[in-house]
Amino acid sequence: MTAFTIRVPDEVADRLNKIAQKLDRSRSYMAAQAIEDFVSREEWQLAEIEAGIAEADRGEFASNDDVARVVAKYVKVSSRS
Repeated sequence: MTAFTIRVPDEVADRLNKIAQKLDRSRSYMAAQAIEDFVSREEWQLAEIEAGIAEADRGEFASNDDVARVVAKYVKVSSRS
């Protein structure tokens, strides 16, 4: 396991301390958990972006009809007089 030091604003440290106390965990544990969650989320998001770029590079796009069907599911067409 690697240890390192980070600097955070006092307000953030205070908030972290309060959460750690409520959960009966150490501040170090809570910070490590937050970093782990952040790294996992960023890895997932970057992988999804890279997959989307690869699809676009292969020319795999939704057709106009595909897009219209999706939009129609969520947008009501209002008639204007």
